Amino acid sequence: MTASPGDVRTAPAAPPSAPPDGHAPHGGRRAVRHALIRALRTGHTLFAVVLALAAALRGLVMLGYDTAQLYWYDSFTYLDTAVHLKPAGAFHPAGYSAFLRLLWPFHSVELVVGVQHVMGLGMGLMIYLVLRRNALPAWGATLAPLPVLFDPAFARLEHSILSDTQVTFLVVAALTVLLWRARLSVRGAAAAGLLLALAGLTRTAAVPLLVLVLLYLVLRRAGWRQVVALALAGLVPLAAYAGWYRHHHGRFALSGSDGVALWARTMTFADCSVIRPPAEEAKLCPNGTVVDAASEYVWAPGAPLNRLPGDRFSHNGLARSFALRAIAAQPLDYVREIARDASLAFAPTPVRHPLRVSPALSFPRGSWDLPAFPLIDKVRAEYDAGIRGLSSVEPYGSLLAAYRYPGVLHGPLFGVVLLLGGLGAIGRRRTALLPWAAGVFLFLGPIAALDFDHRYVLPAVPAACIAAALGTAALWRHAARPPLRPADVREITESR
Repeated sequence: MTASPGDVRTAPAAPPSAPPDGHAPHGGRRAVRHALIRALRTGHTLFAVVLALAAALRGLVMLGYDTAQLYWYDSFTYLDTAVHLKPAGAFHPAGYSAFLRLLWPFHSVELVVGVQHVMGLGMGLMIYLVLRRNALPAWGATLAPLPVLFDPAFARLEHSILSDTQVTFLVVAALTVLLWRARLSVRGAAAAGLLLALAGLTRTAAVPLLVLVLLYLVLRRAGWRQVVALALAGLVPLAAYAGWYRHHHGRFALSGSDGVALWARTMTFADCSVIRPPAEEAKLCPNGTVVDAASEYVWAPGAPLNRLPGDRFSHNGLARSFALRAIAAQPLDYVREIARDASLAFAPTPVRHPLRVSPALSFPRGSWDLPAFPLIDKVRAEYDAGIRGLSSVEPYGSLLAAYRYPGVLHGPLFGVVLLLGGLGAIGRRRTALLPWAAGVFLFLGPIAALDFDHRYVLPAVPAACIAAALGTAALWRHAARPPLRPADVREITESR
């Protein structure tokens, strides 16, 4: 029997306390059971299990290798710049080195990669939370970050002294802020601008995202205060760094390699009989040297740039001028090369590109000596005396080697994710538009500026996964919406 509004009920008696022997009474067991049911109803349990498994995988990586991956010359330049903090002259801005400097007092590259593994888990958590915030069900929000959490390519980059994890984390954090509320606040806009600036100072490929987001806010009529806040928070740090760079290198820029990179991109299609460059630039015309990827022209001894006197990056301005002239003269050839290289990302069986580089879809087992870089001894003495070659550790190394991530979940899945995000971004108020545009730009930007690399695709994956989840939800809602009846149409017309 239900109570009437006028019923007066006395408060229930307080539950009895637990007996002295520590055994909970029946009421206590019911409370625990109800608490578990409430936890399940919140929808977070599934993701908590997935996140725990992803953390276990990263713990196994930490146990399975005796140090960080230090295969690349870039790793040692980052560490050296962290000790002698100044803007690097060629490829890399100093954003990642600033992060390394924060951890310098601990003198441990193992700590660095441990923090980066936490960043990887943080990316998965942010993707999940922003999707739940946008009304996705728990299972859908849990599916979206699976590639980020379980693709070995992400875990291996987290275990490397490279800037990839940091720039991806910052981009995901910026997208989380931008998508958290339907109406972006001024404070949120400023936070997103600062995060995008830090991403650009970590890797210059992320700098145009600031312009992309500003354009998005203008199109969405977010408000002039939000636009100004994001612009100031993003542009001021970039301008300050460019001024610092000019103080050291005499040029207002974030790096000194943009022209060299774009010149290398044009070497796969440039025809100087069509371009007709002036005499000084003609020295950079193709000379018959053939390599297996555009980026290899930067380093090939026989390439035209490397036959000029002085350091290759000292000709950055000349290389930029030639590249822009080549693109203007052969725009369709330029687009064709971008499309051809971009298609490599969707191959069911990952393609080596360049041939000396294979995609990281598994965890290797064995030992690897440090490369013969003179910089290594300097970095070892100043940053971490324990820097050494990498070796797998048993039995954890065998467990990692048995872990397999199917190629179809790396290449073709990425294509499906981009397609779903793109379809869901169509329309006036599609929340998938911003992350989809960011993902596409992060994917195609490095290819257009230099070359395809499996590493360079990874920063695009989290943004693309957010877009795919939001886009699929939007498409589902649209398909499930019942069609308007003729009477409804007449009512809407008459109301106008």
